[in-house]
Amino acid sequence: MFAAVRDELASPPSPAVLVVEDGHWADGATLDVLRYLGTRMRELPAVLLVTCRDDTLGRDHPLRDVLGVLGSTAMHAVPLEALPRIEEKLAAAACARSGLDTSSVALDMTNFATFTGTANGRAPIAQRGKAKQKRADLRLAGLGLVVTRDGGVPLLSHAYPGNKPDVTQFPQMIRDLAARHATLAAAAGQDGAEMTVVFDAGQNSEANFAVLAGTGLRYVGSVPASDCRDLLALPADARAVVDRDRFDGLTACDTRREVYGTERRAILTHSPELHEHQARGFDGTTLAKATRQLDELAATLARGKARRARDKVEAEITKITHDAWVRRVITWQLTGNTPRDLRLAWSIDAAARTALEEEIFGKHVLITDHDDWPAAEVIAAYRSQSEAEFSFRQMKDPRAVSFSPMHHWTEHNIHVHVLTCALALQIAHLMRLQAERAGLRVSVRELLRQLAGIGETVLIYPAARGRPKARRMLTETTATQDKLMKIFQLDRYAPAVRS
Repeated sequence: MFAAVRDELASPPSPAVLVVEDGHWADGATLDVLRYLGTRMRELPAVLLVTCRDDTLGRDHPLRDVLGVLGSTAMHAVPLEALPRIEEKLAAAACARSGLDTSSVALDMTNFATFTGTANGRAPIAQRGKAKQKRADLRLAGLGLVVTRDGGVPLLSHAYPGNKPDVTQFPQMIRDLAARHATLAAAAGQDGAEMTVVFDAGQNSEANFAVLAGTGLRYVGSVPASDCRDLLALPADARAVVDRDRFDGLTACDTRREVYGTERRAILTHSPELHEHQARGFDGTTLAKATRQLDELAATLARGKARRARDKVEAEITKITHDAWVRRVITWQLTGNTPRDLRLAWSIDAAARTALEEEIFGKHVLITDHDDWPAAEVIAAYRSQSEAEFSFRQMKDPRAVSFSPMHHWTEHNIHVHVLTCALALQIAHLMRLQAERAGLRVSVRELLRQLAGIGETVLIYPAARGRPKARRMLTETTATQDKLMKIFQLDRYAPAVRS
């Protein structure tokens, strides 16, 4: 029987796809077939797809052994050096088929927990570092993405050790992007067009800007507002409304200043919406937390039963007020020398609080080498950085296009896993973009939920003579599902009869 299944997959028409659904319910015979095929799929013009529910697989579930066989075989079917070329070809195909605009892209980086054991020396990419998911106890793998401004479709991914700062990976990503630029632009029908890369201040360094200049890529970036005290000190009347229709009350001051060793165009922006959000967040969260902790410490000291020395108490106060904005608005005084005599008094400096808000809240400083672009276009380009940030949020969504859980523990398999996740995100965002262009605006999660709800059923009708008759039909669909059926032309796979 095993050989018969193998021969069927090897026979025309090919390539073939064998789908085994609900693998967690498979019996021993089915698992034996999967185990047999798993060691031979590399020799066949076929794809084996097994679906299962993670939450039903206990530690000793027999399917886990089979998945280990399937995973190790499939992962090593492709050498690591082939991955960049595969990704480039697929990105070019996406640009050609979907007419993606490659003239402006967003670049960003993050990291993911790998759950790789401390003693595992076969995965150098998994390292402990600054976890953006707040899991400092786990080894991390870093991921950089370049996505389109329109639709956030990934065009390039870059995996790197989780203990490496983002700024150190920027040069390699820029060189890779520059090498692919011509291919992607030609595929999108934009031969000779420039490419503008949008990135945040976390990628900034003088060396990185030098690398960027050498590639011919253009850029829109930002610098921390706190590094531009001269611009922050400008009065409000130095800024002008940019484009009320596009950005409501956003104002900007367009100037030039030296940034990272070169004079560059700098645009100071002020957003009333961001101003309000920062003020509310500072007062309601950051400042409120600090004042609550200071109150608790002052109450403890007032009881006269403290055992800590003065320097220890001062260190705790410094920790409580570690935020730069908090330090500007809170003044404190610690009296006494012995632990039982220590007393803390603190207050909020209203004038300093007002000055902080006027100086910083709502402001960004953007930099660009597009001296000919209107300020509105520079601002719009920078805001497309949110597409890259959204892509990472999507990959951290456990219910749709998720990076985790990752059941791989070697360097090779982790790199392949990263690429497959980037490609899954690419497909999901292409589908969302296609739906949006057809007039249906839905999130990736909602899009996949609606598609998953389209079901097919088989009705068996007993016959007076002979075999029972079977009738295939779709289950009842919603208006949104009907639109998706049309957008993705799913009717070609559907039975003729619908409920």
